[in-house]
Amino acid sequence: MEDFNSWKDLLNPEFYIKMGGFWLILFIVFAETGLFVGFFLPGDSLLFVSGIYAVEIIKETFGSTGSDFLDTTLLATGVALAAIIGNEVGYYFGRKTGPALYKRPDSMLFKKKYLYQAHDFFEKHGALAIIMARFLPVVRTFTPIVAGIVKMDKREFLRDNVIGAVLWSFILIFAGHYLDKLFMDQFGINLKEKLEYIIIVIVLVTTLPVIIKFMFGKKEDFSKYENKDFE
Repeated sequence: MEDFNSWKDLLNPEFYIKMGGFWLILFIVFAETGLFVGFFLPGDSLLFVSGIYAVEIIKETFGSTGSDFLDTTLLATGVALAAIIGNEVGYYFGRKTGPALYKRPDSMLFKKKYLYQAHDFFEKHGALAIIMARFLPVVRTFTPIVAGIVKMDKREFLRDNVIGAVLWSFILIFAGHYLDKLFMDQFGINLKEKLEYIIIVIVLVTTLPVIIKFMFGKKEDFSKYENKDFE
């Protein structure tokens, strides 16, 4: 195991996997939406790298099932459940106290502009936003809160929440696990030794749409929200 002793390790998925294992992974996935302060934590990259370590994670936590597929499925299922619960907490927080967030001052962990962007994303894509947001960093943190604020139907939210969480967790975790096996078997490349490059690629791919919109998209007028009634 490597030594992790820098604040930069907080952005490194391997740090959480090796230092906290299964339960810490679930907590981070939950925190990203359930506590709405986890948007700076690794999300997509954490799931992909967790897939690479899936067998080791399950073995250390519960004991191996003897099947790579079952071990990976257990990990993906646990992550999906944590993601579902996190979104539900975010949704109910939005229904109860969300409107007050629009009057809350910015802080290091909270920026109103993220809430505004999530609101625009939700209005543009409707219920499908709950599923799509799972694959977009930052947006997935605030979208369930916005869904609660606009009082999206509870059953519809739960349906889309489950679909999005299952797709997100299973796609990324299984991709990590089986791409690792593919690269090892076909090319003799151990992805565990290339994690820095993998993380960079995943971060670029998932954040590129946000970067392009920020650099080349028209400036958003967030003043329209200042006096809007979200009750």
